[in-house]
Amino acid sequence: MGEGMEYTFLWLHSFGAATLLPIGSEPTLLILLQEGYNPLLLLLFATTGNTAGAVVNWFMGRYLLRFKEASWFPINNDTLIKVQKQFSHRGVWVLLFAWLPVVGDPLTLVAGILRVNLITFVLLVGAGKCMRYMIFVLPYWL
Repeated sequence: MGEGMEYTFLWLHSFGAATLLPIGSEPTLLILLQEGYNPLLLLLFATTGNTAGAVVNWFMGRYLLRFKEASWFPINNDTLIKVQKQFSHRGVWVLLFAWLPVVGDPLTLVAGILRVNLITFVLLVGAGKCMRYMIFVLPYWL
């Protein structure tokens, strides 16, 4: 890849991983860290890409809920109800855990359904995702 394309690839991979696609961005991040790319830039690209992907889920929740019975809708009704209960019980702070596998993506979708303020959403989801990526980046940064 050309100089800088690796960062773009990481951003795109992180973006896709945050949507409802069944991929993970951590292997790409780890490969680039091991190859000696700038850990701070990798953290920035992974975090912003993954957060932007979560915003797509937020918009899907906000505007596509009317299609929840459609066969193509990405989350089944039982999971949706379960996540809505958790969200209602724990409040907006649960968005700090949007990076978790299995429940993270539905959580961001439910945030859109519940019309969580987009700025609050981005700040909390971004902080949680940044903390997750920090676990991988820190050993290469120090």
